[in-house]
Amino acid sequence: MPQKAVVLGAGGQLGVELVRELETRGYAVTKWDRHSLDITNAAAVESALAASEADVVYNSAAYNQVDVAETEPLAALQVNGIGVRNLALACRQIDARLIHFSTDYVFDGQATQPYTEDTPTHPLSAYAVSKLTGELYAQAYLERPLVVRTCGVFGPGGLHTARGNFVELMLRLAGSGRPIRVVEDHIASPTFAPWLASRTIDLAERNQSGVFHVGGGTPISWFEFARMIFEVAAIKPELMATNEREYRTAARRPKYSAISNAKMERAGIAAMPPLRHAVETYFAQRQPSYSGSRV
Repeated sequence: MPQKAVVLGAGGQLGVELVRELETRGYAVTKWDRHSLDITNAAAVESALAASEADVVYNSAAYNQVDVAETEPLAALQVNGIGVRNLALACRQIDARLIHFSTDYVFDGQATQPYTEDTPTHPLSAYAVSKLTGELYAQAYLERPLVVRTCGVFGPGGLHTARGNFVELMLRLAGSGRPIRVVEDHIASPTFAPWLASRTIDLAERNQSGVFHVGGGTPISWFEFARMIFEVAAIKPELMATNEREYRTAARRPKYSAISNAKMERAGIAAMPPLRHAVETYFAQRQPSYSGSRV
Protein backbone atom coordinates (compact mmCIF):
# COMPACT_ATOMS: atom_id res chain seq x y z
CA MET A 1 0.00 0.00 0.00
CA PRO A 2 1.54 3.38 -0.99
CA GLN A 3 2.46 5.96 1.60
CA LYS A 4 -0.01 8.82 1.87
CA ALA A 5 1.25 12.38 1.49
CA VAL A 6 -0.53 15.71 1.81
CA VAL A 7 0.79 18.81 0.04
CA LEU A 8 -0.37 22.22 1.27
CA GLY A 9 0.08 25.07 -1.19
CA ALA A 10 -0.24 22.54 -4.02
CA GLY A 11 -1.06 25.27 -6.54
CA GLY A 12 2.18 27.18 -6.00
CA GLN A 13 5.39 26.76 -7.97
CA LEU A 14 6.98 24.62 -5.24
CA GLY A 15 3.76 22.78 -4.43
CA VAL A 16 3.25 21.56 -8.00
CA GLU A 17 6.78 20.15 -8.01
CA LEU A 18 6.27 18.40 -4.69
CA VAL A 19 3.10 16.78 -6.03
CA ARG A 20 4.81 15.77 -9.26
CA GLU A 21 7.83 14.24 -7.52
CA LEU A 22 5.80 12.46 -4.84
CA GLU A 23 3.49 10.92 -7.43
CA THR A 24 6.51 9.85 -9.48
CA ARG A 25 7.82 8.05 -6.40
CA GLY A 26 4.55 6.21 -5.90
CA TYR A 27 2.94 8.20 -3.07
CA ALA A 28 -0.82 8.62 -2.85
CA VAL A 29 -1.02 12.42 -2.81
CA THR A 30 -3.77 14.68 -1.49
CA LYS A 31 -3.43 18.22 -2.87
CA TRP A 32 -4.79 21.27 -1.09
CA ASP A 33 -4.45 24.93 -1.99
CA ARG A 34 -5.68 27.92 -0.02
CA HIS A 35 -9.15 27.61 -1.55
CA SER A 36 -9.62 24.00 -0.46
CA LEU A 37 -8.16 24.31 3.06
CA ASP A 38 -7.65 27.42 5.18
CA ILE A 39 -4.71 26.51 7.42
CA THR A 40 -5.55 29.36 9.79
CA ASN A 41 -8.74 27.45 10.74
CA ALA A 42 -7.57 24.99 13.39
CA ALA A 43 -10.75 22.89 13.40
CA ALA A 44 -10.76 22.58 9.60
CA VAL A 45 -7.08 21.56 9.57
CA GLU A 46 -7.58 18.94 12.28
CA SER A 47 -10.61 17.46 10.50
CA ALA A 48 -9.00 17.44 7.05
CA LEU A 49 -5.73 15.84 8.15
CA ALA A 50 -7.54 13.23 10.24
CA ALA A 51 -9.62 12.25 7.19
CA SER A 52 -6.52 12.14 4.98
CA GLU A 53 -4.77 9.56 7.17
CA ALA A 54 -1.52 11.07 5.94
CA ASP A 55 1.88 9.62 6.74
CA VAL A 56 3.67 12.84 5.80
CA VAL A 57 2.53 16.45 5.32
CA TYR A 58 4.45 18.94 3.16
CA ASN A 59 3.61 22.56 3.90
CA SER A 60 4.52 24.90 1.08
CA ALA A 61 1.56 27.19 1.80
CA ALA A 62 2.67 30.67 2.78
CA TYR A 63 1.82 34.34 2.91
CA ASN A 64 4.72 35.74 0.87
CA GLN A 65 3.83 39.35 0.11
CA VAL A 66 6.90 40.71 1.84
CA ASP A 67 6.18 44.43 1.49
CA VAL A 68 2.42 44.20 2.03
CA ALA A 69 3.07 42.37 5.31
CA GLU A 70 4.47 45.60 6.75
CA THR A 71 0.95 47.05 6.73
CA GLU A 72 -0.84 43.80 7.60
CA PRO A 73 1.53 41.87 9.88
CA LEU A 74 -1.31 39.93 11.50
CA ALA A 75 -2.34 38.42 8.16
CA ALA A 76 1.22 37.18 7.59
CA LEU A 77 1.47 35.83 11.13
CA GLN A 78 -1.86 33.99 10.87
CA VAL A 79 -0.73 32.01 7.81
CA ASN A 80 3.02 31.66 8.37
CA GLY A 81 2.87 31.25 12.13
CA ILE A 82 -0.52 30.18 13.48
CA GLY A 83 -1.21 28.12 10.35
CA VAL A 84 1.94 26.09 10.98
CA ARG A 85 0.92 25.65 14.62
CA ASN A 86 -2.41 24.25 13.45
CA LEU A 87 -0.69 21.84 11.08
CA ALA A 88 1.79 20.73 13.75
CA LEU A 89 -0.97 20.00 16.25
CA ALA A 90 -3.00 18.09 13.65
CA CYS A 91 0.08 16.10 12.58
CA ARG A 92 0.72 15.19 16.20
CA GLN A 93 -2.83 13.88 16.52
CA ILE A 94 -2.44 11.45 13.59
CA ASP A 95 1.30 10.74 14.06
CA ALA A 96 2.22 12.23 10.67
CA ARG A 97 5.56 13.84 9.83
CA LEU A 98 5.51 17.56 9.05
CA ILE A 99 7.87 18.94 6.41
CA HIS A 100 7.70 22.73 6.55
CA PHE A 101 9.35 25.29 4.26
CA SER A 102 10.91 28.45 5.62
CA THR A 103 13.10 31.20 4.21
CA ASP A 104 16.52 32.84 4.07
CA TYR A 105 14.80 36.01 5.32
CA VAL A 106 15.06 34.77 8.92
CA PHE A 107 18.65 36.13 8.79
CA ASP A 108 19.74 39.77 8.95
CA GLY A 109 22.07 39.81 5.94
CA GLN A 110 25.20 40.81 7.83
CA ALA A 111 27.10 37.66 6.84
CA THR A 112 29.82 37.51 4.20
CA GLN A 113 29.52 33.80 3.45
CA PRO A 114 26.54 31.44 3.05
CA TYR A 115 24.45 31.00 6.19
CA THR A 116 24.50 27.66 7.98
CA GLU A 117 21.67 26.16 10.00
CA ASP A 118 23.27 27.02 13.35
CA THR A 119 23.69 30.74 12.57
CA PRO A 120 21.56 32.82 14.98
CA THR A 121 18.43 34.20 13.33
CA HIS A 122 17.57 37.90 13.25
CA PRO A 123 14.50 38.70 11.10
CA LEU A 124 14.21 42.23 9.72
CA SER A 125 10.56 42.39 8.59
CA ALA A 126 7.03 41.36 9.54
CA TYR A 127 7.16 38.63 6.90
CA ALA A 128 10.47 37.31 8.24
CA VAL A 129 9.17 37.32 11.82
CA SER A 130 6.10 35.36 10.73
CA LYS A 131 8.22 32.73 8.97
CA LEU A 132 10.51 32.31 11.97
CA THR A 133 7.42 31.93 14.15
CA GLY A 134 6.30 29.06 11.96
CA GLU A 135 9.65 27.33 12.39
CA LEU A 136 9.37 27.65 16.18
CA TYR A 137 5.81 26.34 16.28
CA ALA A 138 6.78 23.27 14.23
CA GLN A 139 9.65 22.55 16.60
CA ALA A 140 7.60 23.28 19.71
CA TYR A 141 4.77 20.85 19.01
CA LEU A 142 6.53 18.03 17.18
CA GLU A 143 9.46 15.82 18.14
CA ARG A 144 10.92 15.35 14.66
CA PRO A 145 9.73 18.02 12.24
CA LEU A 146 11.80 18.80 9.15
CA VAL A 147 12.16 22.54 8.51
CA VAL A 148 13.66 23.39 5.12
CA ARG A 149 14.91 26.94 4.59
CA THR A 150 15.26 27.96 0.97
CA CYS A 151 15.89 31.07 -1.08
CA GLY A 152 14.57 32.79 -4.21
CA VAL A 153 12.50 29.90 -5.54
CA PHE A 154 11.75 29.79 -9.26
CA GLY A 155 10.15 27.02 -11.28
CA PRO A 156 7.86 26.33 -14.25
CA GLY A 157 4.85 26.52 -11.93
CA GLY A 158 5.49 30.25 -11.70
CA LEU A 159 4.02 30.59 -15.18
CA HIS A 160 0.59 29.86 -13.74
CA THR A 161 0.68 31.58 -10.33
CA ALA A 162 -0.46 35.13 -9.66
CA ARG A 163 2.91 36.26 -8.28
CA GLY A 164 5.10 34.42 -10.77
CA ASN A 165 8.82 34.44 -10.04
CA PHE A 166 11.96 36.51 -10.70
CA VAL A 167 12.62 34.93 -14.10
CA GLU A 168 9.14 35.71 -15.36
CA LEU A 169 9.33 39.22 -13.93
CA MET A 170 12.56 39.87 -15.84
CA LEU A 171 11.04 38.54 -19.07
CA ARG A 172 7.96 40.75 -18.66
CA LEU A 173 10.13 43.79 -18.05
CA ALA A 174 12.29 42.93 -21.06
CA GLY A 175 9.16 42.85 -23.19
CA SER A 176 8.25 46.38 -22.11
CA GLY A 177 11.18 47.89 -24.01
CA ARG A 178 12.12 50.09 -21.06
CA PRO A 179 15.41 50.02 -19.10
CA ILE A 180 15.45 47.43 -16.33
CA ARG A 181 17.00 48.34 -12.97
CA VAL A 182 18.00 45.51 -10.61
CA VAL A 183 19.83 45.72 -7.29
CA GLU A 184 23.49 44.69 -7.36
CA ASP A 185 24.12 44.90 -3.60
CA HIS A 186 21.76 42.11 -2.50
CA ILE A 187 23.16 38.58 -2.69
CA ALA A 188 21.05 35.39 -2.58
CA SER A 189 21.15 31.79 -3.81
CA PRO A 190 18.18 31.38 -6.20
CA THR A 191 16.71 27.88 -6.08
CA PHE A 192 15.14 25.80 -8.86
CA ALA A 193 11.81 24.46 -7.57
CA PRO A 194 11.94 20.93 -9.07
CA TRP A 195 15.35 20.29 -7.53
CA LEU A 196 14.27 21.78 -4.21
CA ALA A 197 11.27 19.43 -4.17
CA SER A 198 13.30 16.31 -4.97
CA ARG A 199 15.98 17.04 -2.38
CA THR A 200 13.44 17.81 0.31
CA ILE A 201 11.70 14.51 -0.32
CA ASP A 202 15.11 12.80 -0.24
CA LEU A 203 15.70 14.30 3.22
CA ALA A 204 12.28 13.16 4.42
CA GLU A 205 12.78 9.64 3.07
CA ARG A 206 16.12 9.45 4.89
CA ASN A 207 14.22 10.32 8.08
CA GLN A 208 16.15 13.55 8.60
CA SER A 209 14.72 16.10 11.03
CA GLY A 210 15.55 19.54 12.36
CA VAL A 211 16.52 22.52 10.21
CA PHE A 212 18.13 22.05 6.80
CA HIS A 213 19.12 24.60 4.18
CA VAL A 214 18.33 23.69 0.57
CA GLY A 215 19.30 26.55 -1.71
CA GLY A 216 20.51 27.03 -5.24
CA GLY A 217 24.14 26.61 -4.25
CA THR A 218 25.43 29.76 -5.99
CA PRO A 219 25.68 33.10 -4.15
CA ILE A 220 24.85 35.73 -6.74
CA SER A 221 23.52 39.29 -6.85
CA TRP A 222 20.05 39.80 -8.27
CA PHE A 223 21.62 42.00 -10.96
CA GLU A 224 23.99 39.20 -12.04
CA PHE A 225 21.14 36.70 -11.90
CA ALA A 226 19.09 38.94 -14.21
CA ARG A 227 22.02 39.15 -16.61
CA MET A 228 22.33 35.35 -16.58
CA ILE A 229 18.61 35.00 -17.35
CA PHE A 230 18.88 37.32 -20.36
CA GLU A 231 22.00 35.53 -21.63
CA VAL A 232 20.26 32.15 -21.49
CA ALA A 233 17.13 33.63 -23.10
CA ALA A 234 19.33 35.17 -25.83
CA ILE A 235 17.80 38.63 -25.43
CA LYS A 236 19.51 41.96 -24.78
CA PRO A 237 17.29 44.43 -22.93
CA GLU A 238 18.87 47.50 -21.36
CA LEU A 239 19.88 46.25 -17.90
CA MET A 240 21.12 48.74 -15.31
CA ALA A 241 22.49 48.16 -11.81
CA THR A 242 20.88 49.89 -8.85
CA ASN A 243 21.24 49.47 -5.09
CA GLU A 244 19.32 49.44 -1.86
CA ARG A 245 19.77 53.16 -1.35
CA GLU A 246 18.18 53.99 -4.70
CA TYR A 247 15.53 51.27 -4.63
CA ARG A 248 13.73 51.47 -1.32
CA THR A 249 11.09 48.93 -0.36
CA ALA A 250 8.56 48.91 2.48
CA ALA A 251 10.17 45.86 4.09
CA ARG A 252 13.83 45.55 5.01
CA ARG A 253 15.50 42.62 3.29
CA PRO A 254 18.77 40.90 4.19
CA LYS A 255 21.49 42.23 1.89
CA TYR A 256 23.28 38.88 1.95
CA SER A 257 21.07 35.83 2.29
CA ALA A 258 22.83 33.04 0.42
CA ILE A 259 22.51 29.74 2.29
CA SER A 260 24.89 26.81 2.62
CA ASN A 261 23.87 23.30 1.52
CA ALA A 262 26.74 21.65 3.39
CA LYS A 263 24.53 19.96 5.99
CA MET A 264 22.25 18.61 3.29
CA GLU A 265 25.21 17.22 1.38
CA ARG A 266 26.65 15.64 4.55
CA ALA A 267 23.33 13.80 4.87
CA GLY A 268 24.07 12.15 1.52
CA ILE A 269 21.83 14.33 -0.64
CA ALA A 270 23.10 15.28 -4.09
CA ALA A 271 24.60 18.75 -4.47
CA MET A 272 22.71 21.30 -6.52
CA PRO A 273 23.86 21.61 -10.14
CA PRO A 274 25.25 25.00 -11.28
CA LEU A 275 22.75 27.87 -11.31
CA ARG A 276 23.19 28.45 -15.04
CA HIS A 277 22.14 24.84 -15.64
CA ALA A 278 19.04 25.52 -13.52
CA VAL A 279 18.16 28.55 -15.66
CA GLU A 280 18.73 26.59 -18.88
CA THR A 281 16.54 23.78 -17.57
CA TYR A 282 13.87 26.30 -16.56
CA PHE A 283 13.64 27.63 -20.10
CA ALA A 284 13.53 24.12 -21.52
CA GLN A 285 10.64 23.34 -19.16
CA ARG A 286 8.56 26.45 -19.87
CA GLN A 287 6.88 24.47 -22.64
CA PRO A 288 3.35 23.01 -22.07
CA SER A 289 4.75 19.49 -22.50
CA TYR A 290 6.84 19.76 -19.33
CA SER A 291 6.81 16.46 -17.43
CA GLY A 292 9.38 17.09 -14.72
CA SER A 293 13.12 17.00 -14.11
CA ARG A 294 14.96 14.88 -11.60
CA VAL A 295 18.51 16.18 -11.46
